[in-house]
Amino acid sequence: MGVHIPPAYQPVVRHSTLKTTFTGLQHVLSTAETPVHQYRGIKYATVPARFRQSKLFTSYRSSTDATRYGPICPQIKGKTIEEELFALSGSEPLGQNLKQIESECLNLNITCPGGLTRESRLPVMVWIHGGGDRGSGSHWLYDGGPMVQSSIRLGKRVILVTINYRLGLLGCAAGPKLLEDNRLSGEEGVGNYGLRDQRRALEWVHHFIADFGGDGSNVTVFGASTGASDILNHLNSASNTSYPLFARAIVQSPVIDHTLPSVSLAGVHLSKVMSALHVTTIQELRKVPIDKLVNFTSGSRAVNDGYFFADGVTEVRPIDEIPQNRLHDSEKLTAQCVIEQHIADTHGTHPFRVGAKVFQILHQHTLALVPYSAAPGSTIQQVIIGDCGYESFVYAPVASAWTPAAVVRRVGAICQNVKKANALLRAYDISAHTPDDEFPERLLELINDARFAWPTHSTAESLLRRSRSDSGRSVWRYVFDQEAPGSGIPHHATDLLYLFDTARPTFAAQSLIAPPDPDILFPDHFDVDDDVPFDNSAFDNDNYDGTSSDGDELAPSVDEHQYMSVRDALQARWLAFAYGQAPWALDKVLVFGPEGEAGERGMNIFDGRRRTTAWQTALEPLGRSIVQKVGLELSNGPSGGGAAQLMQRQPSLEEYRRQQFLL
Repeated sequence: MGVHIPPAYQPVVRHSTLKTTFTGLQHVLSTAETPVHQYRGIKYATVPARFRQSKLFTSYRSSTDATRYGPICPQIKGKTIEEELFALSGSEPLGQNLKQIESECLNLNITCPGGLTRESRLPVMVWIHGGGDRGSGSHWLYDGGPMVQSSIRLGKRVILVTINYRLGLLGCAAGPKLLEDNRLSGEEGVGNYGLRDQRRALEWVHHFIADFGGDGSNVTVFGASTGASDILNHLNSASNTSYPLFARAIVQSPVIDHTLPSVSLAGVHLSKVMSALHVTTIQELRKVPIDKLVNFTSGSRAVNDGYFFADGVTEVRPIDEIPQNRLHDSEKLTAQCVIEQHIADTHGTHPFRVGAKVFQILHQHTLALVPYSAAPGSTIQQVIIGDCGYESFVYAPVASAWTPAAVVRRVGAICQNVKKANALLRAYDISAHTPDDEFPERLLELINDARFAWPTHSTAESLLRRSRSDSGRSVWRYVFDQEAPGSGIPHHATDLLYLFDTARPTFAAQSLIAPPDPDILFPDHFDVDDDVPFDNSAFDNDNYDGTSSDGDELAPSVDEHQYMSVRDALQARWLAFAYGQAPWALDKVLVFGPEGEAGERGMNIFDGRRRTTAWQTALEPLGRSIVQKVGLELSNGPSGGGAAQLMQRQPSLEEYRRQQFLL
């Protein structure tokens, strides 16, 4: 006999605005003391056609099944870099195999405490996944159950939303031909489709999360890698200037592009793609089979189309100063849609401190979601930003392909300045005669600083200067140096293991969590491609013991105390931030690791955690654009193939780690 669930705790939401009943499911972690509900695959937007801006979706049937993950954006299949890095083969459901459908990939998943009502008004956290041209918000790593359960236990209940959006060329293609095509369809700008999808998801959350128990005007966005860089793009967007949809942001290990291509420059890349596909028109490009299109990279993740990005991100202009032609579709809704007009403006915990009346009817049947001018000192967005200690480990196979002499030549060619090139190489102790056994690690340090650490620091400094000028932003800095349980290295995305707590090492799997039910987590009648059988063996109770498929134990490189200490500290600080509280003192840096350390430290500790001297003497004189080029070219390898391609030809990262770091 099953456990009786009181009606108030059944995963059912009767949505008064959307006129539908969402039926979700009890999360596998749900207990009587910490009930967790999950609503999966909720469609938030439609795609009129390939390379067109998405439209908010509001027309649901009277009953909506939200028990199964929706399709994700088409992409090249295979093991993700994260899975390669985390060394989790055999211990987690790597064969998730979510359906890939281009026209139906704009959906989101909501994880929340049970028993909520419209009056609950919990803070909402929206996760924007990274992965570049791959990944999804429905990936098992980002399951919201453990984090929501922790929020209940810590007395700071939140609703966690993960989203799917368009990736690769589908999300980023741009060019003059496409600009004209979009203009003829009545759309402003071109490209940035994935970014605008994310904005659509935030719009949906803002208007419709209330019936799930959330506060649509109290949203924290958080993301890692390219998802973190997308958040920075949103902070700099025109839409965010005119109508911010989130109160605060957490930027984790961003992959920052300092130079946004113009539409013309992006068009050069698109023209090459079209030539390779033997098509000459946008109409022909739209007809190319998706399995061919996903083989081409997006070039740049964002484009400066003259519409998406704002001239100045600190300015909130009065409504009469905002030209109507700059009010994007993402700021408009038909009048038939009921709009929440209650904007909390107290305690500085919400993005809008602009008074109760925030909307103005511009013309019949259209409401412009643009706030009036904010009072001086009003809160716009607060930011947490940081990076991991060894982000560049993902490029370890690339480093092994370089020779010292080749790197010296390449750096010189990029810098076009002998003095600055030599200063850069000296700062990282690289020369044509660097010993072979020392060279890979030194090169990885240079790549790490050029691609991650210094750009993150520069961005944090820029945000901090902005906060001082507008008296509204606050910036908190952290460093994550805690070792990954599987590899023993604080590599890229290691913090996600602790934050989401979905891939606990052997000791945690045995003592903290019961084996998940595959029929609940991944119902095979919808989530799995029909052509790819789903392997449930990873969830077999007898096999869920933290061992790999070949029987090798994935022994954690951190002990249980270290893991739980960092996990609890990370989750607690992020949740406090979502509640509008200062996560730690502004004049401190928060450190995570190594060996379980977690706490506030003086800013002077930062110099000991990062190579700040090298940044000041070698990177700053070069400038962001040159440093970015150095990082990109070195991380692409001597043949320009990139890490993903080299990983297919080189030993796996786990094999490389054992060869270079453990033996």
